[in-house]
Amino acid sequence: MLAAARIVVTLLKLRIGVAIAASALAGLAAASGEPVSAGRIAALTLAVLGAAGAAAAFNHYYERDSDRLMTRTSGRPFASGQLKPGPAWPVTFSALLGASILLAWASAGTVAALYVFLGAITYGLVYTVWLKRRTAWNIVIGGLAGSFAVLAGAAAIDPQPQWVPGILAVVLFLWTPPHFWSLAAAKADDYAAAGVPMLPVVASEREWTLAILSYTAALAALSLAPIFFGMGWIYGVFAAGGGGWFLWKSWQLHHAPSRKAAMANFLASRVQLLLLVVGIFLSALVG
Repeated sequence: MLAAARIVVTLLKLRIGVAIAASALAGLAAASGEPVSAGRIAALTLAVLGAAGAAAAFNHYYERDSDRLMTRTSGRPFASGQLKPGPAWPVTFSALLGASILLAWASAGTVAALYVFLGAITYGLVYTVWLKRRTAWNIVIGGLAGSFAVLAGAAAIDPQPQWVPGILAVVLFLWTPPHFWSLAAAKADDYAAAGVPMLPVVASEREWTLAILSYTAALAALSLAPIFFGMGWIYGVFAAGGGGWFLWKSWQLHHAPSRKAAMANFLASRVQLLLLVVGIFLSALVG
Protein backbone atom coordinates (compact mmCIF):
# COMPACT_ATOMS: atom_id res chain seq x y z
CA MET A 1 0.00 0.00 0.00
CA LEU A 2 2.79 2.41 0.89
CA ALA A 3 4.62 1.59 -2.35
CA ALA A 4 1.45 2.26 -4.36
CA ALA A 5 0.96 5.58 -2.58
CA ARG A 6 4.52 6.60 -3.42
CA ILE A 7 3.93 5.78 -7.08
CA VAL A 8 0.79 7.94 -7.12
CA VAL A 9 2.55 10.85 -5.41
CA THR A 10 5.41 10.63 -7.90
CA LEU A 11 3.24 10.07 -10.97
CA LEU A 12 0.99 13.04 -10.24
CA LYS A 13 3.93 15.23 -9.14
CA LEU A 14 1.92 16.16 -6.09
CA ARG A 15 4.60 18.45 -4.66
CA ILE A 16 4.32 20.60 -7.77
CA GLY A 17 0.55 20.16 -7.72
CA VAL A 18 0.38 21.49 -4.17
CA ALA A 19 2.39 24.56 -5.23
CA ILE A 20 0.01 25.15 -8.14
CA ALA A 21 -3.02 24.69 -5.89
CA ALA A 22 -1.49 27.14 -3.40
CA SER A 23 -1.09 29.60 -6.27
CA ALA A 24 -4.79 29.23 -7.07
CA LEU A 25 -5.68 29.86 -3.43
CA ALA A 26 -3.40 32.90 -3.45
CA GLY A 27 -5.27 34.25 -6.46
CA LEU A 28 -8.54 33.65 -4.65
CA ALA A 29 -7.28 35.41 -1.51
CA ALA A 30 -5.98 38.38 -3.49
CA ALA A 31 -9.22 38.95 -5.43
CA SER A 32 -11.83 41.47 -4.37
CA GLY A 33 -15.45 40.39 -4.08
CA GLU A 34 -17.91 38.35 -2.08
CA PRO A 35 -16.28 35.46 -0.21
CA VAL A 36 -17.09 31.91 -1.26
CA SER A 37 -17.83 28.96 0.99
CA ALA A 38 -15.16 26.67 2.38
CA GLY A 39 -16.71 23.80 0.44
CA ARG A 40 -16.32 25.59 -2.88
CA ILE A 41 -12.76 26.54 -2.04
CA ALA A 42 -11.96 22.92 -1.17
CA ALA A 43 -13.57 21.72 -4.41
CA LEU A 44 -11.59 24.20 -6.51
CA THR A 45 -8.39 23.19 -4.75
CA LEU A 46 -9.08 19.55 -5.53
CA ALA A 47 -9.89 20.45 -9.14
CA VAL A 48 -6.59 22.29 -9.58
CA LEU A 49 -4.70 19.40 -7.97
CA GLY A 50 -6.44 16.91 -10.24
CA ALA A 51 -5.80 18.89 -13.43
CA ALA A 52 -2.16 19.49 -12.53
CA GLY A 53 -1.79 15.82 -11.66
CA ALA A 54 -3.27 14.72 -14.97
CA ALA A 55 -0.86 16.95 -16.89
CA ALA A 56 2.08 15.73 -14.79
CA ALA A 57 1.16 12.08 -15.28
CA PHE A 58 0.97 12.60 -19.04
CA ASN A 59 4.40 14.26 -18.85
CA HIS A 60 5.77 11.10 -17.15
CA TYR A 61 4.15 8.89 -19.76
CA TYR A 62 5.25 10.92 -22.79
CA GLU A 63 8.83 11.38 -21.58
CA ARG A 64 9.42 7.88 -20.22
CA ASP A 65 12.21 7.13 -22.70
CA SER A 66 14.17 10.34 -22.13
CA ASP A 67 13.57 10.11 -18.37
CA ARG A 68 15.62 6.91 -18.35
CA LEU A 69 18.63 8.93 -19.54
CA MET A 70 18.54 11.32 -16.58
CA THR A 71 19.66 10.37 -13.10
CA ARG A 72 17.11 12.73 -11.57
CA THR A 73 14.15 11.16 -13.41
CA SER A 74 15.20 7.55 -14.05
CA GLY A 75 13.26 6.33 -11.02
CA ARG A 76 9.92 7.69 -12.21
CA PRO A 77 7.16 5.06 -12.51
CA PHE A 78 7.12 4.69 -16.32
CA ALA A 79 10.86 5.26 -16.79
CA SER A 80 11.76 2.64 -14.18
CA GLY A 81 9.26 0.06 -15.42
CA GLN A 82 7.09 0.15 -12.30
CA LEU A 83 4.23 1.03 -14.64
CA LYS A 84 3.91 -0.42 -18.14
CA PRO A 85 2.88 1.90 -20.99
CA GLY A 86 -0.36 1.23 -22.80
CA PRO A 87 -3.32 3.04 -24.41
CA ALA A 88 -5.33 2.90 -21.17
CA TRP A 89 -3.03 5.42 -19.50
CA PRO A 90 -3.71 8.46 -21.73
CA VAL A 91 -7.41 7.70 -21.47
CA THR A 92 -7.13 7.59 -17.67
CA PHE A 93 -5.22 10.88 -17.55
CA SER A 94 -7.79 12.49 -19.86
CA ALA A 95 -10.60 11.25 -17.63
CA LEU A 96 -8.90 12.75 -14.57
CA LEU A 97 -8.49 16.06 -16.39
CA GLY A 98 -12.12 16.00 -17.52
CA ALA A 99 -13.39 15.28 -14.02
CA SER A 100 -11.18 18.07 -12.64
CA ILE A 101 -12.48 20.60 -15.17
CA LEU A 102 -16.06 19.60 -14.37
CA LEU A 103 -15.41 20.03 -10.65
CA ALA A 104 -13.82 23.45 -11.27
CA TRP A 105 -16.87 24.49 -13.30
CA ALA A 106 -19.31 23.29 -10.64
CA SER A 107 -17.44 24.97 -7.79
CA ALA A 108 -16.04 28.13 -9.35
CA GLY A 109 -17.75 28.76 -12.68
CA THR A 110 -16.95 28.66 -16.37
CA VAL A 111 -14.07 31.15 -16.40
CA ALA A 112 -12.24 29.42 -13.55
CA ALA A 113 -12.72 26.05 -15.25
CA LEU A 114 -11.30 27.49 -18.49
CA TYR A 115 -8.19 28.70 -16.66
CA VAL A 116 -7.73 25.30 -14.99
CA PHE A 117 -8.00 23.64 -18.42
CA LEU A 118 -5.54 26.07 -20.01
CA GLY A 119 -3.02 25.50 -17.24
CA ALA A 120 -3.10 21.73 -17.73
CA ILE A 121 -2.94 21.97 -21.52
CA THR A 122 -0.06 24.45 -21.38
CA TYR A 123 2.07 22.07 -19.32
CA GLY A 124 0.89 18.77 -20.75
CA LEU A 125 0.85 19.62 -24.45
CA VAL A 126 2.37 23.02 -25.22
CA TYR A 127 5.43 22.55 -22.99
CA THR A 128 5.88 18.76 -22.88
CA VAL A 129 5.04 17.85 -26.47
CA TRP A 130 5.65 20.99 -28.49
CA LEU A 131 8.33 23.17 -26.87
CA LYS A 132 10.56 21.19 -24.52
CA ARG A 133 12.84 19.69 -27.17
CA ARG A 134 12.48 22.44 -29.74
CA THR A 135 13.70 25.59 -28.02
CA ALA A 136 15.86 26.73 -25.13
CA TRP A 137 13.06 29.11 -24.18
CA ASN A 138 10.66 26.21 -23.60
CA ILE A 139 9.98 26.95 -19.94
CA VAL A 140 9.15 30.61 -20.62
CA ILE A 141 5.87 29.63 -22.27
CA GLY A 142 5.51 26.63 -19.97
CA GLY A 143 5.47 29.07 -17.07
CA LEU A 144 1.95 30.09 -18.04
CA ALA A 145 0.66 26.91 -16.37
CA GLY A 146 1.14 28.40 -12.90
CA SER A 147 -0.18 31.80 -13.97
CA PHE A 148 -3.46 30.25 -15.08
CA ALA A 149 -3.85 28.74 -11.59
CA VAL A 150 -3.69 32.21 -10.02
CA LEU A 151 -6.31 33.46 -12.46
CA ALA A 152 -8.52 30.44 -11.80
CA GLY A 153 -8.53 31.20 -8.09
CA ALA A 154 -9.36 34.85 -8.69
CA ALA A 155 -12.16 33.90 -11.10
CA ALA A 156 -13.82 31.93 -8.31
CA ILE A 157 -14.41 35.29 -6.61
CA ASP A 158 -15.04 37.39 -9.71
CA PRO A 159 -14.72 36.21 -13.31
CA GLN A 160 -13.84 39.75 -14.41
CA PRO A 161 -10.10 40.56 -14.55
CA GLN A 162 -8.65 42.34 -11.52
CA TRP A 163 -5.36 44.16 -11.09
CA VAL A 164 -3.81 42.32 -8.14
CA PRO A 165 -4.45 38.74 -9.32
CA GLY A 166 -3.33 39.78 -12.80
CA ILE A 167 -0.06 41.17 -11.45
CA LEU A 168 0.50 38.05 -9.36
CA ALA A 169 -0.09 35.88 -12.44
CA VAL A 170 2.63 37.80 -14.28
CA VAL A 171 4.94 37.45 -11.25
CA LEU A 172 4.48 33.68 -11.36
CA PHE A 173 5.06 33.72 -15.12
CA LEU A 174 8.38 35.49 -14.51
CA TRP A 175 9.24 33.20 -11.58
CA THR A 176 9.10 29.92 -13.49
CA PRO A 177 12.06 30.39 -15.89
CA PRO A 178 14.73 31.30 -13.28
CA HIS A 179 13.40 28.56 -11.01
CA PHE A 180 13.80 25.83 -13.63
CA TRP A 181 16.88 27.30 -15.28
CA SER A 182 18.62 27.16 -11.90
CA LEU A 183 17.69 23.49 -11.56
CA ALA A 184 18.82 22.82 -15.14
CA ALA A 185 22.16 24.49 -14.41
CA ALA A 186 22.66 22.33 -11.34
CA LYS A 187 21.71 19.19 -13.33
CA ALA A 188 23.14 20.22 -16.70
CA ASP A 189 24.64 16.81 -17.46
CA ASP A 190 21.25 15.15 -17.04
CA TYR A 191 19.53 17.52 -19.44
CA ALA A 192 22.35 17.28 -21.97
CA ALA A 193 22.23 13.46 -21.87
CA ALA A 194 18.48 13.53 -22.52
CA GLY A 195 18.82 16.02 -25.36
CA VAL A 196 16.71 18.70 -23.66
CA PRO A 197 17.94 22.15 -24.79
CA MET A 198 17.45 23.99 -21.52
CA LEU A 199 19.06 27.44 -21.60
CA PRO A 200 21.96 26.59 -19.22
CA VAL A 201 22.81 23.61 -21.42
CA VAL A 202 23.03 25.46 -24.74
CA ALA A 203 24.00 29.03 -23.79
CA SER A 204 27.13 30.52 -22.30
CA GLU A 205 27.36 31.06 -18.55
CA ARG A 206 27.09 34.81 -19.01
CA GLU A 207 23.94 34.48 -21.12
CA TRP A 208 21.98 32.11 -18.90
CA THR A 209 23.02 33.67 -15.59
CA LEU A 210 22.10 37.11 -16.95
CA ALA A 211 18.73 35.74 -18.07
CA ILE A 212 18.10 34.36 -14.56
CA LEU A 213 19.16 37.64 -12.94
CA SER A 214 17.00 39.70 -15.31
CA TYR A 215 13.88 37.61 -14.73
CA THR A 216 14.43 37.59 -10.98
CA ALA A 217 14.92 41.37 -10.85
CA ALA A 218 11.73 41.87 -12.86
CA LEU A 219 9.61 39.57 -10.69
CA ALA A 220 11.05 40.97 -7.44
CA ALA A 221 10.14 44.50 -8.52
CA LEU A 222 6.72 43.56 -9.90
CA SER A 223 5.83 41.59 -6.76
CA LEU A 224 5.81 44.91 -4.88
CA ALA A 225 3.22 46.46 -7.22
CA PRO A 226 0.18 44.99 -5.38
CA ILE A 227 1.09 47.24 -2.42
CA PHE A 228 -0.21 50.15 -4.49
CA PHE A 229 -3.49 48.32 -5.03
CA GLY A 230 -4.29 47.83 -1.35
CA MET A 231 -2.40 44.68 -0.35
CA GLY A 232 -0.86 46.43 2.64
CA TRP A 233 2.40 46.42 4.55
CA ILE A 234 2.26 42.78 5.71
CA TYR A 235 2.22 41.60 2.13
CA GLY A 236 4.94 44.11 1.30
CA VAL A 237 7.29 42.78 3.98
CA PHE A 238 6.95 39.18 2.78
CA ALA A 239 7.17 40.11 -0.90
CA ALA A 240 10.24 42.29 -0.35
CA GLY A 241 11.92 39.69 1.83
CA GLY A 242 11.37 36.82 -0.59
CA GLY A 243 12.14 38.85 -3.68
CA GLY A 244 15.25 40.36 -2.12
CA TRP A 245 16.62 36.95 -1.12
CA PHE A 246 15.96 35.45 -4.55
CA LEU A 247 17.56 38.47 -6.23
CA TRP A 248 20.66 38.25 -4.02
CA LYS A 249 21.14 34.57 -4.80
CA SER A 250 20.64 35.25 -8.51
CA TRP A 251 23.29 37.96 -8.36
CA GLN A 252 25.69 35.55 -6.64
CA LEU A 253 25.01 32.98 -9.35
CA HIS A 254 25.68 35.55 -12.08
CA HIS A 255 28.83 36.78 -10.37
CA ALA A 256 30.29 33.31 -9.73
CA PRO A 257 28.44 30.56 -11.64
CA SER A 258 28.64 27.05 -10.21
CA ARG A 259 26.34 24.11 -9.72
CA LYS A 260 26.28 24.80 -5.98
CA ALA A 261 25.24 28.42 -6.59
CA ALA A 262 22.61 27.26 -9.10
CA MET A 263 21.06 24.88 -6.57
CA ALA A 264 21.15 27.62 -3.92
CA ASN A 265 19.25 29.87 -6.33
CA PHE A 266 16.76 27.10 -7.06
CA LEU A 267 16.07 26.81 -3.33
CA ALA A 268 15.85 30.61 -3.01
CA SER A 269 13.14 30.61 -5.68
CA ARG A 270 11.11 28.23 -3.53
CA VAL A 271 11.57 30.47 -0.50
CA GLN A 272 10.46 33.48 -2.52
CA LEU A 273 7.27 31.79 -3.72
CA LEU A 274 6.47 30.51 -0.23
CA LEU A 275 6.92 33.95 1.34
CA LEU A 276 4.85 35.57 -1.41
CA VAL A 277 1.95 33.17 -0.88
CA VAL A 278 2.14 33.49 2.91
CA GLY A 279 2.15 37.27 2.57
CA ILE A 280 -0.99 37.13 0.41
CA PHE A 281 -2.80 34.88 2.88
CA LEU A 282 -1.83 36.97 5.91
CA SER A 283 -2.83 40.17 4.16
CA ALA A 284 -6.22 38.67 3.33
CA LEU A 285 -6.72 37.50 6.94
CA VAL A 286 -5.90 40.92 8.38
CA GLY A 287 -8.14 42.53 5.81
